[in-house]
Amino acid sequence: MASEAAVPSTGQPENNGFQQPRTTTGNLVVKCPKCKEILLAREWEKNQKVCMRCNYHFKLTAHERIKLLVDPESFIEIDAGMVSGDPLQFVKRAKDEVQTYPDKLREEIKKSGLNEAVISGYATIEKLPLALAIMDFRFLGASMGSVVGEKITRAIELAIKRRIPVLVSSTSGGARMHEGTFALMQMAKTSAALAKLGEAGLPYFSLITDPTTGGVTASFAMLGDVSLAEPGALVGFAGPRVIEDFMHIKLPEGTVNSEFVLRHGMIDAVIHRQQLRETLGRLLRFYAPDALTWMKKSAVTASSQAGEK
Repeated sequence: MASEAAVPSTGQPENNGFQQPRTTTGNLVVKCPKCKEILLAREWEKNQKVCMRCNYHFKLTAHERIKLLVDPESFIEIDAGMVSGDPLQFVKRAKDEVQTYPDKLREEIKKSGLNEAVISGYATIEKLPLALAIMDFRFLGASMGSVVGEKITRAIELAIKRRIPVLVSSTSGGARMHEGTFALMQMAKTSAALAKLGEAGLPYFSLITDPTTGGVTASFAMLGDVSLAEPGALVGFAGPRVIEDFMHIKLPEGTVNSEFVLRHGMIDAVIHRQQLRETLGRLLRFYAPDALTWMKKSAVTASSQAGEK
């Protein structure tokens, strides 16, 4: 299950199947996978990695999304040293290859530069405090294992203790097969923590990004007091190809995207990436009066401390 460990620095993250082009001095353009437009990398990054032609939202890393959403230099990470254990002694055997789960984790840590598929902590948006957990698809497809569930639960518990809202940005391929039932238990664990958050009268904002599927969709991703999604994000328990193979039917285009689930009342709004921070700031002011009180107290405390000096 989860354990605390110091993980050495691994340098720059590698791609690891993350469908986002690198932008280096030798890569001045990127190609949109949706409309095939060739985009100037500099303009593409300035546009927050959204295609200027078709509005396709490229995937973001957890650190990129934190930078996009919160006030500069306000994010404080918690539980950074948590890494997964190996409760099932899981071993993958394929032809002549044998790989243990710890071996796979070390490989993912080296490729992504992350210890796990989620980064958690607390920050401010427009000077209003909140706890947050941001998932990163580069690490094992952001699959939900015991550490992911534990870190999200601890972020929620921190929010209850501090009387501040919670934001979880989801992206995931589902529960992590390497941990079996331990991974599935995280659905109930995170849902129970969110129930306690609700009992405390604190809001939970869910941000769904591409793709969000499986046990994450079936638990905390869809439990938001306000649930938002980026345009065109794949949202569902399973992807369209899996559904088509199982049902032996051809699904209409766009059946399992964010616009589809919005039309069917499963989320509250589809928000363009450039409007997310503003939208979250407005939600915080509306839903979290305790946050405004906290901010005023912090200002008074800071002022008194300055006076004492």
